[in-house]
Amino acid sequence: MDFSLVQRVYLFFVEAALVTAQLSALAFLLGLLVAALVAAARMSDVAALRFAGAAYVSVFRGTPCLIQLFILYFGGPQIGINLEPFAAGVIGLGLNIAAYMAEGMRGAILSVDRGQTEASRSIGFGRWQTMQRVVLPQAARLMIRPLGVNTVALVKGTALVSTISVIELTYTAQRFIGSTYRPFEIFGIAALLYMVMVYGVARMVDVLDRRYAID
Repeated sequence: MDFSLVQRVYLFFVEAALVTAQLSALAFLLGLLVAALVAAARMSDVAALRFAGAAYVSVFRGTPCLIQLFILYFGGPQIGINLEPFAAGVIGLGLNIAAYMAEGMRGAILSVDRGQTEASRSIGFGRWQTMQRVVLPQAARLMIRPLGVNTVALVKGTALVSTISVIELTYTAQRFIGSTYRPFEIFGIAALLYMVMVYGVARMVDVLDRRYAID
């Protein structure tokens, strides 16, 4: 282990880790928004919306995220969509993780006892009131763990955007490999920083899960 090399390059990796964290946060927010819309479509009374939601989930879960990024970044200009690498990474990762989040949301909503929905409707609540006041408060607690798992996968999945030249952890590691020829130290630093970020997300999920746990 060449510790002098670690001392020389670690600041570059910390800066790259901040880009990875920013990329993860923005992709998570986009994914959460899209997932809510897809989950609502999947549970809609309108057949066309149900079909559209199911198609979205099938396409984005059934194809590799890397291929989706390539289509968005390299294929986009063919249809007039020109994105910077960072923006393409956020959108690509967000749309991909949304398909997984949507199924987690739908599962949490469906797991709420149907009798509570029927009881709320019997006392005069409309469908939206029932969802807002009865179903979602309980389902939100059940969503914490699945969304946490998806977020961990998202953080690790940011490594894929190095293929479209986003200067994050993996891309930075690849650049230093070419000049130092010390893959063990370089990838070791990158792996350690990924572990720190994933551990932070996992701890946050554990705290929320314990705080809002349902007996």
